[in-house]
Amino acid sequence: MRIHVVSDVHGRADALARAADGADALICLGDLILFIDYDDHAQGIFAELFGQDNADRLIELRTGRRFAEARDFSRALWESLGGDAWPHIERAVREQYKRLFEAMPEPAYLTYGNVDVPGLWAEHLRPGHHVLDGQVAEIGGLRFGFVGGGLRTEYRTPYELDDDAYAAKVEALGAVDVLCTHIPPDVPDLLYDTVARRFERGSRALLDFIERTQPRYALFGHVHQPLARRRRIGRTECVNVGHFRARGMPFALSV
Repeated sequence: MRIHVVSDVHGRADALARAADGADALICLGDLILFIDYDDHAQGIFAELFGQDNADRLIELRTGRRFAEARDFSRALWESLGGDAWPHIERAVREQYKRLFEAMPEPAYLTYGNVDVPGLWAEHLRPGHHVLDGQVAEIGGLRFGFVGGGLRTEYRTPYELDDDAYAAKVEALGAVDVLCTHIPPDVPDLLYDTVARRFERGSRALLDFIERTQPRYALFGHVHQPLARRRRIGRTECVNVGHFRARGMPFALSV
């Protein structure tokens, strides 16, 4: 059985529609939405609402780790639209999800990324779309465990969890053959983004789980330009399967 795996789609409905070509199933590890694009500042929900110049400024503040200034800057822009950001974000997110889930192949096994809004998925799912979070599915005779979302950061993205809540989802899986998560385990080489020049947050609970249970694979995304795309931990092959927005090519797994 051939399975294609993607993560960090960030609006690429065109590539997503082809992602399962030649495969029996697709796995998607989240971050479907494109809110702000650090490579092309003219793309994404923020730039559509406020223009590229304002996106340039917000990215400058964030990459400079001036998070309080970034929040104040962003808040002032939202207030210019009437004060409450969520109705504008929700409308744009729903439009993106509509396009993306129409393009999503079937069958597909999905979990959430940290920039996803889980409550808005259900209305777009088709019968062949299976959403799992802290849950296990049997695919091709193997146990695949799925854990969605990310950990708390200064970026305050929509689906960030406390460390304890995230760890509880990991432990709920039990032993699996393939571990599928949005964020990586807490291994520095897998967390450092060479373009953004910063460490993203990885999970110690995932690392402990891998060291203890030794699945065949640990698949994840989240870090778009990692220092290392692969790392072996014992018998477990850890593989970054993103950044699908930039690469447009899935990771192929034969089981």
